[in-house]
Amino acid sequence: MPSAVAFVPARSGSERVPGKNVQPLRGHPLIAYTIRAALDAELFGAVVVSTDSEEIAEIARHYGADVPCLRPAEIATATSPDIEWVLIAIDALAAQGRTFDAFSILRPTSPFRGAATIRRGWERLLAVESADSLRAVELCRQHPGKMWVLDGELMRPLLPQPDGTPFHSRQYQALPEVYVQNSSLEIAWTRVATEGGTIAGDRVVPFFTDPSEGFSIDYPSDLERAEVLLASGEAALPDVPERPFAVELSR
Repeated sequence: MPSAVAFVPARSGSERVPGKNVQPLRGHPLIAYTIRAALDAELFGAVVVSTDSEEIAEIARHYGADVPCLRPAEIATATSPDIEWVLIAIDALAAQGRTFDAFSILRPTSPFRGAATIRRGWERLLAVESADSLRAVELCRQHPGKMWVLDGELMRPLLPQPDGTPFHSRQYQALPEVYVQNSSLEIAWTRVATEGGTIAGDRVVPFFTDPSEGFSIDYPSDLERAEVLLASGEAALPDVPERPFAVELSR
């Protein structure tokens, strides 16, 4: 069985939802549910949180994760590419004598992605021998065939249009299926990052998620929506055995 490490990215800054990764949900900070899902998956030799915040690092350790180093501030911005912190985390673990064949990126903003989802994704990746990585996707609701870009005082379709009826004038059901990635699960072979300099490579396996698995908290209203999904039974959280951590981060 190939060895694997789970990376949980949790930088302190968030423009849309301040303190997003540690916002409270049903008694625990958001990050707790992703750490627990990773631990319960029983696939990983380590569950590592990448953060620029010692406060978040303390929370992560409380829930059973490892924080071998803090992420430098210059690669913890809203525009920093993931490959930068992934390589730093891989190097930090290697300096401790810990190397892994593969890594998974599990973002705290997907609290309903549980251990079973992670195991299913791992099995899917292993089933495609030539794959570089796997990424969670779902059918897009707003089809790119109906998207436009501004062009001076006018606008033009984002996509090249076919002969005959253009995409933007067709019903959704008449358009080709298009999938959009969600943030619930990514898995890649370590060589993809260390040799290729990306987190995905070229041969990416699709991993189809259901609505609750792919649900992500990216806006303030998403926290309210999460509570609605839990109350209705449409979604469930991993069972976190640790006592709740009282979060008092500066916002």
